[in-house]
Amino acid sequence: MRLAVPDLISNSYFPAIAACELGFAEAEGLALSHELIFPVTKTMQALRDGELDFVAGSAHSTLTAFPEWQGAKIVVALAQGMYWMLVLRADLEVERGDIEAIKGLRIGAAPGVDLGLRGLLLEAGIDPERDEVAIGPVPGATEQGVSFGVTAAKALEAGKLDGFWANAMGAEVAVRSGVGQIVLDVRRGDGPSGAWHYTFPALVTTDALIAREPGAVAAAVRAIINAQRALSADPGLATQVGERLFPAQEAGLIADLIERDLPFYDPLISPTVVTRMNEFAVGIGLSAGDCAYEQVVATQFSDLWEA
Repeated sequence: MRLAVPDLISNSYFPAIAACELGFAEAEGLALSHELIFPVTKTMQALRDGELDFVAGSAHSTLTAFPEWQGAKIVVALAQGMYWMLVLRADLEVERGDIEAIKGLRIGAAPGVDLGLRGLLLEAGIDPERDEVAIGPVPGATEQGVSFGVTAAKALEAGKLDGFWANAMGAEVAVRSGVGQIVLDVRRGDGPSGAWHYTFPALVTTDALIAREPGAVAAAVRAIINAQRALSADPGLATQVGERLFPAQEAGLIADLIERDLPFYDPLISPTVVTRMNEFAVGIGLSAGDCAYEQVVATQFSDLWEA
């Protein structure tokens, strides 16, 4: 079976990658491989078109290929909370949490991912058009095999951007090189409080696969949860994966990033989280109305989350 992620050199979807690389999928009798398909909108389209069996991506992005959740469902949370960070040029010397500093700047963000930033700005009273916030693609990010966060950090260093909205790996690379500073980390209390619930990293599959092979979907869910538990017990396992898949610098960083993320490693998908995500989707025009919890989540696998 095929699983795709929209960003590989990243902590964002790491439990899904670890489920493949550390043998948890195989232990469940599931032959599961992973690949990179960027951006998340294209990843979801590939799932819709039958080219994939699973996507590990941002939950709200499912709506870009499955309107009103028709044809797809979330089966397990990879982690909790909106997980992207706003990084600005270090020479701007912006104070942590100063969202107003984004006005007039060029910000790189991936398609689908940019909706989280736009929603956050609007909730904070900042209109990207009125306040001249240019949110657009990161130069070079669309090339084959490129991971977005790391590419964004390189674009910032090259002066092609004033900032970017991306995962913690991209943020860490920019901070450690001295060219960037984290201004907003929603998971850790920065920005509008409602932004936490806009989205979360999730494993998504189709209604068709659930109907055809429920045992395989259950195996994937168990593999993800076992990967979360193993990483929680020993974050150093992430280095083993990183050394096989990432460049040397990022391989050396991944265990630290995973250890920071451990408080968010909870497979549960609560009705409250879905309600708030639906509200966000309506607000940004991704959805026309409030979809029922059972329309968004494959509840038949919920007992596995707490097993």
